Amino acid sequence: MMKRYRIIFVVAMLLGVYGCSAGPDFSGGRLPRVSAYTPAPLAAQTVSASSKLGDAQTFVNGAEIPEQWWSLFKSKELDALIREALAANPALLAAEAALRQAQEEVNARTGEVYYPGVSLSAGSSHQKVSPAANGLSGGKASIFDLHHASVAVTYVFDFFGGSRREIEAFKAKVDYEKFRLEGAYLSLSGNVVTAVIQEAMLRELLTAAAEIVASQEKQVSLLEKQLMMGGASRADVLSLRAQLEAMRATIPAYQKDLSRTRHQLAALLGKMPEDAGGVSEFNLDAMALPTEIPVSFPGALARQRPDVRAAEALLHAASAGVGVASANLYPQVTLNGAYGPEAGHLEKFFNGESLVWNLGAGVTQPIFNGGALRARKRAALAAYDQAAAHFRETVIGAFQNVADVLKALEADALILKAQSEAAAASREALMIAREQFKVGAVNILFVLNAERQYQETWMNLIRAQAARLADTAALFQALGGGWWHSENPGNGIVKDSKGEGL
Repeated sequence: MMKRYRIIFVVAMLLGVYGCSAGPDFSGGRLPRVSAYTPAPLAAQTVSASSKLGDAQTFVNGAEIPEQWWSLFKSKELDALIREALAANPALLAAEAALRQAQEEVNARTGEVYYPGVSLSAGSSHQKVSPAANGLSGGKASIFDLHHASVAVTYVFDFFGGSRREIEAFKAKVDYEKFRLEGAYLSLSGNVVTAVIQEAMLRELLTAAAEIVASQEKQVSLLEKQLMMGGASRADVLSLRAQLEAMRATIPAYQKDLSRTRHQLAALLGKMPEDAGGVSEFNLDAMALPTEIPVSFPGALARQRPDVRAAEALLHAASAGVGVASANLYPQVTLNGAYGPEAGHLEKFFNGESLVWNLGAGVTQPIFNGGALRARKRAALAAYDQAAAHFRETVIGAFQNVADVLKALEADALILKAQSEAAAASREALMIAREQFKVGAVNILFVLNAERQYQETWMNLIRAQAARLADTAALFQALGGGWWHSENPGNGIVKDSKGEGL
């Protein structure tokens, strides 16, 4: 009776140990307590400007970011372009393949840990055995055939949880690849929107430059006629022509940047540069400025940013690595066995008397290895500290990103308002200067100066309009892009390795 109780006690002890895992249990990355994005509170609304894309923007704290945030720009062509990019971009396809690879690594390691290894072996041999091999002298060598077949089973008991921690690390890497995929989706959509805004701005600048060049050509022609009649100096003509050629030189520069942007758009769509001609063209009139801007609460930002979640997944993997290194310090118990026939003649191979089997168990306990196992545990702890520092760095960078864009949107509105007023004033000043020049009230230098000021303010107004669109898109990216509203990984809510919603 006492022996039976001892066996029950030992089994209970082993089962208790088997349910434990060495190393720390991961409870998530440590998040800072943040109540605001910027030191000073943001205004509830930006200023407005009396120009295109000059509407005031209202910051709505705690509002949800839509999954397809780019739809707020109200451009069907932009929506179609992003759908095309999400379906064919090579970087996105690579990220999806990396996720599938990580998932299969989990499946493979799970099968190795939770199920015994079973293998079938069979073979035949023709052998000659000398008596001398057994320490005997004399006698004749034996020649015989040996046929065998067996099923072998091996199982390693994970009493201290090293293998379970290893699977935990693999699952954390699956989460990492999922968030990398979400980040790739966010980055791709953001890059497409930014490239479209850049293209629209360059087309506006080209249009403005072409109009200015046409106007200046007329002025040069008029001034040359006045020169022939003695009403103007050659220096005046040369000054105006220099200004004309300077403006004309900006056109190839804008065209070069436009071509580069078009090539970038083609690449984002998974196309070759020669196919850029088939990509939709954009201008600023085709896009609306979102006037209600959802701004997530600071406490929710870290849960929304794919890069932060990816850094947390790496921290989880590092935590599990500490458990693996800790478990390697403890004994390893292995059970193995084999069963099958073995006979010298094929006719006896299926005879029940030819069956052989073996069953064995082994325990391996590290005793001395030059301190290698403890050094590996210290290395795992250092890797965890490194991952924790990287996680904190990523969190800080995320908040900095949002703070920078929020302040940029405030500044963009002020800049657009000032540029709008400057453009209106310089245009009126130029018209007055031209009328005064016609009646001889001012010289050509006065007109040239007014022309230059108008050109600068017009170009700066276009850039300010594009900046508002670009920084609005940047804010949606900085806040995470709304991926958590979708149902499918990579294009929606990411689930952790246990299949539970985050």
